[in-house]
Amino acid sequence: QVQLVESGGGLVQAGGSLGLSCAASGNIFRINTMGWYRQAPGKQREMVATITSTSSTNYADSVKGRFTISRDNAKNILYLQMNSLKPEDTAVYYCNAVGGGPIAAYRYNVWGQGTQVTVSS
Repeated sequence: QVQLVESGGGLVQAGGSLGLSCAASGNIFRINTMGWYRQAPGKQREMVATITSTSSTNYADSVKGRFTISRDNAKNILYLQMNSLKPEDTAVYYCNAVGGGPIAAYRYNVWGQGTQVTVSS
């Protein structure tokens, strides 16, 4: 069993900053890609940023230059630093982890429960 627990969400003024964390625990084996996804009310869930075990990153166009994803492989923690926040960033942010190595029986794709980020104007 792999568990992901997000933290750091909250209310922030537009233009402000907020940092999110995602702690992975349980029967973790070879986490490969981790990522942040978000879903606003009435909207489809979208990818925000992903990062591989070798620190290759990918960002949604809407957050490039403002958000930074990083990870601590030793501690199994994923981070998302959000700067210059906009009201349209308001959403529930979810942590995701994919891994398990080359053997199919050990692979996993796990989601956290989400953390609310609200950006006021």
